[in-house]
Amino acid sequence: MQENKPILIVGLGNPGIQYERTRHNVGFIAVRHFVPDDATWRTEHNALTYSDNIKDHRVIFALPQTFMNNSGAAVGALMRFYKIPIENLVVIHDDMDLKTGTLREKVGGGSAGHNGIKSIDSAVGSEYRRIRIGIGHPRDLGLPIDPADWVLGKFTDAEMSAINDAISRIKLF
Repeated sequence: MQENKPILIVGLGNPGIQYERTRHNVGFIAVRHFVPDDATWRTEHNALTYSDNIKDHRVIFALPQTFMNNSGAAVGALMRFYKIPIENLVVIHDDMDLKTGTLREKVGGGSAGHNGIKSIDSAVGSEYRRIRIGIGHPRDLGLPIDPADWVLGKFTDAEMSAINDAISRIKLF
């Protein structure tokens, strides 16, 4: 991480109240956890943003408003505007290949079929930090649900509890 540059923390999700508490919006849920409830969000570069100084770092939290599959448009625009190097980008997103509430991190790698990650990789490259939060896969639960419908489904209270526990374990830096 470049110490003298801002850190961009992006939560992936879809805009709109119909997508709140959905599995695909776990990135939005996580970012909102780190931002004060009374924060004033700005709209810029196809994203909602909130800036703060945390532990001597300028941190910009972002929620792309481009819908999941086009997240790279907002992320790329924010990175160019704020001159953020790729090593200062952190993306928080859902991962169906992890059990609900599991937390994993990595730098770089493939998209594993995640369209939001594909879009960001296409816009800025792939060597950024990813914080993956497991949302489970319907096949692992024996559910005959299409994965596309699964990610747009809402969390149960038990799942939401596991998600909140995972989010509380995230170390941003």
